Amino acid sequence: MQETTLGVAIITRNAAARLAECLQAVAFADQIVVIDGGSTDGTADIARAHGARVIEQTDWPGFGPQKNRAVDALSTSWILSIDADEIVSPQLASAIRAALMAPTADVYAVDRLSSFCGHWIHHSGWYPDWIPRLFKRGAARFSDDLVHERLVFDTPAQRLTGKLMHFSYEDFEGVLRKLDAYSTAGAQQRHAAGQRGSFGKALGRGAWAFMRTYLLRRGFLDGRAGFMIAVFNAETVYYRFLKLARPGEQTRR
Repeated sequence: MQETTLGVAIITRNAAARLAECLQAVAFADQIVVIDGGSTDGTADIARAHGARVIEQTDWPGFGPQKNRAVDALSTSWILSIDADEIVSPQLASAIRAALMAPTADVYAVDRLSSFCGHWIHHSGWYPDWIPRLFKRGAARFSDDLVHERLVFDTPAQRLTGKLMHFSYEDFEGVLRKLDAYSTAGAQQRHAAGQRGSFGKALGRGAWAFMRTYLLRRGFLDGRAGFMIAVFNAETVYYRFLKLARPGEQTRR
């Protein structure tokens, strides 16, 4: 029988803020691979100091393809894919080890709890947030999407206990950076799929994104942070479709 081994796949770019804590939480893994996209803040040094194998890949192909590079660089029988701003809780770590001792599925989903500028979010469409992240080699692969990539697999995913703590937006400056990056990547992805944008579409889709987040997904229960997330979602969608109306400008970015 093949020995059950666990590899952790991480992609990074200027992710020094949480990387040490992230890597310490998965120190029980047999291998850790970090695909770095050209960090200038010491990310690679932190990764190496915690025993990770660092591979420099600066030709950014999008989130999905970059994560597949990390998966392919591992030689373990099981793979856990996490982001550099995600921390595996002790309870989740125990659940992962128990699952690998006697697997009953090829894919497992984890319960991710995300923070926004220091506030843990329990509504706004952010929670509950069950995402497949642990899988047997060959049983799953990430989509080729530039942004909002997903794990593609055929068999049902089982749920693990414990939380994956996600420090998604540490401060307001980070919010603005991601707003610009996500709206640009989203516009490029939709343009490649043949979609087109307009000012009217940007305005309407943005307004709907706010209402869906704040009202239908009960973002108001998250207080001020919920309102900020609703505005963030609205602006991301608004600028995505506005940029989609001017695709030539995005190709020059």
